[in-house]
This record gives sequence, C-alpha cells and structure tokens, in this order.
Amino acid sequence: MSPEDLAGTELVLEPDAHPAAKPFKEALAADGIPFTSFTVDDVGAEHERLRALGVCFTQEPVGMGPVTTAVLDDTCGNLIQIAHSSG
Repeated sequence: MSPEDLAGTELVLEPDAHPAAKPFKEALAADGIPFTSFTVDDVGAEHERLRALGVCFTQEPVGMGPVTTAVLDDTCGNLIQIAHSSG
C-alpha cells in the first residue's frame, strides 16, 4: 500500500515458512519467472517512476507485440511483473 494512496492496491504474499514455499519461490526467482503481474497504464512511465524511487528491475521494459512488460525485484525474494497492452 502506498502512503500516497491508502485505498490503493496492497500486495500481501504468504510467508514462506511452509517447507514447499521457500524452494518454490527460490526456483521462480532463479529462473526469472515473476510471481505475479499487475496491469499499469504505461509500463515505461511506471518503470521510470519506480526506478526514481530506488526500485531494482531485473527486466527493463520490453515490447512483445501488443504487450509491454517489465519485471522488478520486491526485495523479499519475489519478482513482480508490470504490463500494459497497446491493443
């Protein structure tokens, strides 16, 4: 949840205390697979805004046909994708 938008989206991920959770999370991150994805209006603008706030991206914005994606590290062992469609 953002201090700028207290009613906005909040991502709450389960703790990885379960024996299967930690290896699953580590395998996804090692293979560069995002745990979840969020739609944004403009990946390029959101990428720049988040980078200015110190967010580390593991994938810069990439266009794939009508979809543009970028992937960030949430600092808790998860990769999060942001995406928008131009179509």
